[in-house]
Parts: sequence; C-alpha cells; structure tokens
Amino acid sequence: MEVVRNVYREDHEQFRTTVRRFLERECLPRQETWLADGIVDRETWQKAGREGLLGTSLPEEYGGGGGDFGHAAIIAEEMAHVGVSVSFGLHSDIVAPYIARLGTEEQKQRWLPGVCAGETILAVAITEPGGGSDVKACRTTAVRDGDEWVINGSKTFISNGFISDMVMVVCKTDPAAGAKGVSLIMVETNREGFRRGRKLHKVGMHSQDTAELFFDNVRVPASNLLGEVNKGFGYLMHDLAQERFIIAVGAASKLERLLAQTVEYVKDRKAFGGTIWDFQNTRFKLADIKANAVALRTMVDYYLAEHMRRGLSGEEAAIAKLYSTEVLWKCIDDMVQLHGGYGYMLEYPIARAFVDMRIARVYGGSNEVMRELITRKM
Repeated sequence: MEVVRNVYREDHEQFRTTVRRFLERECLPRQETWLADGIVDRETWQKAGREGLLGTSLPEEYGGGGGDFGHAAIIAEEMAHVGVSVSFGLHSDIVAPYIARLGTEEQKQRWLPGVCAGETILAVAITEPGGGSDVKACRTTAVRDGDEWVINGSKTFISNGFISDMVMVVCKTDPAAGAKGVSLIMVETNREGFRRGRKLHKVGMHSQDTAELFFDNVRVPASNLLGEVNKGFGYLMHDLAQERFIIAVGAASKLERLLAQTVEYVKDRKAFGGTIWDFQNTRFKLADIKANAVALRTMVDYYLAEHMRRGLSGEEAAIAKLYSTEVLWKCIDDMVQLHGGYGYMLEYPIARAFVDMRIARVYGGSNEVMRELITRKM
C-alpha cells in the first residue's frame, strides 16, 4: 500500500523537481566536505538564494517566492529524501517568518531581501546553558538605554551559530515578569561585544554548525526590536507550531526513504544460504515499519493540508512532532539491526540517520514538553 498524496498542487510538484536537482547537483557533492568542516559554505547559501530555495513563502516584494507552506514542506521532504543536512529551513521557515509577521515595513525592506538572497544568514538564539526547553526562564537581558538596547547573556546549541549574519535573540526586558517580560531583538553578528564561543561537537548532524553565543554589553538600535516589547513569549508560542510541524514533515519523508533502502539491502545481502529477506523475522519487522510509515504519512499529510488552509494549533503541532520522531527513532533502530555490522558504518545511510535523527526527539522542544502540551488539552 502506498498513500495517495493529494496535498500538493502541480506548482508544488514542479518546485520539487527544482529542489531535488539543486540538492543533487550542488549539495550532495559537497556533503562530505561539510561533514568534515562542520559547516556549509556561504557559496551554497547564495546559490540556493538564486535558485529561489530561500524565503519561498515570503512576499515577492521582499525577494521571496510568494509561495505557501507547501513549498517549504517540499524542501524539507527532499532534503530528507536525498540525505542532505543544510539548515535552510531554520533560516527561511522558522526565523524569517517572525520578521515577515512582526516586522515594520522598514525592517522588512532592510532585512528580507538579503535573507532571500542567501546574503544574510539567520539564526535564532533561545536556549541557554541550564535552561533547556524552558523559554520563560531565559536570563539573557536587554536593557533600554536611550535609542539602544544593551544585551548581556549567553546562548547555547545555536544552529547556524558560526555562519549567521543576524540572530533573533530571546531576551528578558522585564526580568521580574516571567513569561510576560520576554522580547525578541534582532542582533547583527558584527556588533561590538558579540562573540561566538566554541563550535559544539555533536553526535550527529555534523554539517550543521552549532555554537555558543555570548553577548557582552552588545548595543543594537531600539528599532531592532521585533513586534512589541514584552510580547515575545506569545510570539514564540504562535510560531513554534510551524517549527515543530516541519520536523514531522522531514521525519515522514526520511522514514519512507530509509525503509526503501533497507528493503533493497536485505533482499541483496546473503546469509546462511539465502538472503536476510528470507527470514520471517526480517519480513515481520519491515511490515511493522511499513505500517508505521503509512500511518505517519497519513497523519502528516492531513496536518499539512490543515496548516496550508488555516495553520496548526500548538496541540496539533505537538502531536505531529511527538509521534513522528518517536516512530522514526524506533524504526531506525530496527533497521540498523537488520543491516547487522554494516548498520554501524557511517557510509551507509541508515548509520548516518542513526546519529543524525536522535536529536529530533529533543530539538524544537523535547518530546517530554510535547507530552505536557498535549495533556493540557485533555
């Protein structure tokens, strides 16, 4: 059984062809270099901008593609399918929408064209040492001083931390007010007092640079505030739903691709006078994985259609993120086992997925937080 996918229009599928060709032509040949260097080169970002792969859902007047979330989902699916790890989605579909939704006309004119061209690479700084997924507990402060904000604090686990040109920083502008004292401030990384710490050595996703960031009396214009002061927590809760859902979109595509590769492997791999496929245990395991892949695809496409019509609620996004990443991880572990010793060799896609995908149960808000969000509505 294959799920009939009706969620995409013809223009979406045409865009899929463009995306896949770009990834195969520009990204796959560079993947090993990125893995070794721990960072994606800026030239690839700029090429992606020229190909229209950045800011696909941003308005055309700011250099964007004028598309919808379906175009962003296509990129997430194709990256998972091809096996390329570049944080275009973080840049285009997580950080940039804050500017498009909350920014003044002047801010949008100033920042978005560079974002869409791949000239201004974005990051978001939420997590702090000791803070984890608890956004309202952030300790980085921003104090108003005349026409400037003065920012002090530190952040960690920041994707695009080394390559970014501008960071959306979650700050406390009223430390005594808890969640009601959080603001979002855009910080250019060439500001005096801004410093990048060590490059963090992760278990997987080695091509995505991840860094610590430090702010020592960093001064930015008051006009770098996004939206209203002390409204940041509400803004984050609104937009985190899309961030969590796009993780589910990638997970569904990744599981389908890994399943196809595993079936091909076990039918070819010889053992005990036959193939691995000949063992009933192998077929039963793969039947379970196929059932999970179909269930996941059905759920993700349903929510994708809903999101393209009206947007997802926080609860729906939490359900999608929780289920997709738990299912993906369990299935990956079973498929590693079916590969035997080769499943532990990084030249095999299943081994690369094993080290790359474990983080999916943590980032975007840990799955324990997703469970808490779901139970609040029960």
